[in-house]
Amino acid sequence: MTRFKTPVVFAVFLSLAIVSTMPTTSYSQEVLPRPEEAFKGKIGLTYKDSEAVKPKLKVPATFGLENPPNILIVLIDDCGYGQMGTFGGAIPTPTLERVAQNGLRYTRFHTTALCSPTRAALLTGRNHHSVGTGVIGEAGTGFPGYSGIIPASTATFAEVIREYGYANAWFGKNHNVPDWETSLVGPFDRWASGLGFDYFYGFVGGDTDQFHPALVENKKRIEPPKTNEDGSPYHFTTDIADHAIRMMRASKAVAPQRPFLVYFSTGATHAPHQVPPEWIAKFKGQFDDGWDAYREKTFARQKQLGVIPQNTKLTPRPDSLAAWDSVPEDERKIYARMMEVFAGFTAHTDHEVGRVVDAIEELGELDNTLILYIAGDNGSSAEGGLNGLLNEMTFFNAIPEPLEMKLASLDTLGSEKHYNHFPAAWAWAMDTPFQWTKQIASHFGGTRNGMAISWPKGIKARGEIRDQFHHVIDIAPTILEIIGVEAPAQFNGIAQKPIEGVSMVYTFDDADAKDRRTTQYFEMLGNQGIYHNGWMASAIRGVPWFSENEPGDLLNMPWELYHIDEDYSQANNLVKEHPEKLAELVKQFFAEAAKYNVLPLDDRKTERLNVDNRPSLTAGRKSFTYPNLLRLPEGAAPDLKHRNHTIIAKATIPDGGADGMLFTQGGRFAGYGFYILDGKLIYDYNLVGVDQYTIKSKEKVPTGDVTLKVVYKSDANKPFAGATVTLFANDKQLGEGRVEKSIPNRVTLDETMDFGFDTGTPVADDYELPFKFAGKLKSVTIELE
Repeated sequence: MTRFKTPVVFAVFLSLAIVSTMPTTSYSQEVLPRPEEAFKGKIGLTYKDSEAVKPKLKVPATFGLENPPNILIVLIDDCGYGQMGTFGGAIPTPTLERVAQNGLRYTRFHTTALCSPTRAALLTGRNHHSVGTGVIGEAGTGFPGYSGIIPASTATFAEVIREYGYANAWFGKNHNVPDWETSLVGPFDRWASGLGFDYFYGFVGGDTDQFHPALVENKKRIEPPKTNEDGSPYHFTTDIADHAIRMMRASKAVAPQRPFLVYFSTGATHAPHQVPPEWIAKFKGQFDDGWDAYREKTFARQKQLGVIPQNTKLTPRPDSLAAWDSVPEDERKIYARMMEVFAGFTAHTDHEVGRVVDAIEELGELDNTLILYIAGDNGSSAEGGLNGLLNEMTFFNAIPEPLEMKLASLDTLGSEKHYNHFPAAWAWAMDTPFQWTKQIASHFGGTRNGMAISWPKGIKARGEIRDQFHHVIDIAPTILEIIGVEAPAQFNGIAQKPIEGVSMVYTFDDADAKDRRTTQYFEMLGNQGIYHNGWMASAIRGVPWFSENEPGDLLNMPWELYHIDEDYSQANNLVKEHPEKLAELVKQFFAEAAKYNVLPLDDRKTERLNVDNRPSLTAGRKSFTYPNLLRLPEGAAPDLKHRNHTIIAKATIPDGGADGMLFTQGGRFAGYGFYILDGKLIYDYNLVGVDQYTIKSKEKVPTGDVTLKVVYKSDANKPFAGATVTLFANDKQLGEGRVEKSIPNRVTLDETMDFGFDTGTPVADDYELPFKFAGKLKSVTIELE
């Protein structure tokens, strides 16, 4: 590798939008929503000498659109190019295969290397930094490209087509709501409804428990049902498929004039890898030969299928990943089982997508439905670390898991007991034939994802491959061109930034069409890349399976150079042969970075997770009083981690006593709870499932009006600090104990702070949900020192 010193050019690129205030009757509409039209009837003194004009239905025909297609967008989470069978992986994916055989398979399609940035780019048709989503919202900072806020100047394609009569619904993951806006008070303009969707059913955040999801319907947090609609044990992917099917049927029954947009954004195959056991059983023993063999076999299948060029080279394993044969036998058993779980998770997800496609066919709508099945919002995730995880929260909090815990959990992996994630080497295998994984925007292991598109009415080709270079920002303009509308210059009174994507429609009927996307920058967590006219310059900043980067210089990176037109997998670094080409591309990267809000470059990882970097509803407050039966996401709750605090519950307890939850945050995979059980006061601290600290009162809680209190005295206000915890009832000390180590970064990814009951999963196994307090809880006050 050669280090190339790069001068940072600070340039401002201004885009001028010409706004027309004159409504038109053509397909394009420069101002949306449309200005009110003048009344064209006649108004007399009475109805007898007047002429009424009925309002027009808000359907496509009203706006000159003739039979535009329904749209189904399927977006799989954390999925590698070599994962799905359709692109050579070992996991059968008949639904993805069905879509590909009914249309086209794209082999040079790219994402941003991380989830919410890809999702923001998909919805808006602009680069992720252009829409304030240069990183996940939980790591946002106070710079334009990293705010975590999709600006009003970048309306989504869903907002646009809703103005033309589309019925829009979103099912699954929404990771585009700023962390501090996820509570019951909103604001809601960046929830699904504010992004162009009439209905939402799913979760708001990065991931969720598949058996106990943090469900939201529109703007209301709800608890999941006990079973799926067919009576089988509950699973989130099945549930969102049930709801999507019901929505499509209802939509066509009530308003067949309105095409639907269904955005089916699964939580799978992001961790936790949880799936019904019968799906895991299908893959028993299939991965015992390990990740190296998986890469080799997948590589051979990919050549056979034609989804990689015949001259492609299989890139080598990174030095920091172990060869499968060097892994001890007991660990191989765990890792093979983790891959069986992941394979079952993937296959189950594709099956549920298939149910949605089947329902479209049963409605007679498949011929005129545009299906975009995107196999990944980034590459496969290496966030399971080198040894895999029983609980993903250990990764985000840098707390190691003992090997003995994994060995003891061999038979329960994939169940509700674990928030499991496979080892990084399996993620590398899922990204065959490329280098690296999710997070690494500089290399295709992080950004190249398989995609299939079908639209029988509009695409003549069947089962063909397209190899034009495209990016997720190209989806929105593709949809708009198919429908026959243009992005508005003004939306909701706000001048719009130009669409930065390029429509892919030109590829539908011409396999040999010349690429229209000739340049694309990539950046994530300091990893940098630039593609231009068949060449790619790449600079990796950090290894994805480590929670922090080694010291380095963002302006003096180890750049690599690849001739992508001849080197599909980035296997042949040409930096020594073509230093002048590298210099040209690096300068171009910084020009693009200035243009699209990528600057300032930022390679921090866990430091960016600090809540002090973002707006907060709790900033500057020391005392918080909450009512009974309230739920708060972590982004809208007081931050109690390694801080001195007191929790005070004012309650009335009947003569016979009253058990139940007073206060809790998190659940089975990290968190703490303050509750009464068998009449005794308990404070339970769950250190990401690795340790459990329980402080219990020596005597029962008194009856009548009582003030119950827990005082948490931290040894120091710093990550991992221990604490002394003291329990009181009416100012009488009832118990005391220690929390020897505390959660440093994040309590939960999907659960809430609850008052008077417990939702999601329990903090401890000594009670059952919802564990609603049986007395009267008047209030809970949290006081911070």
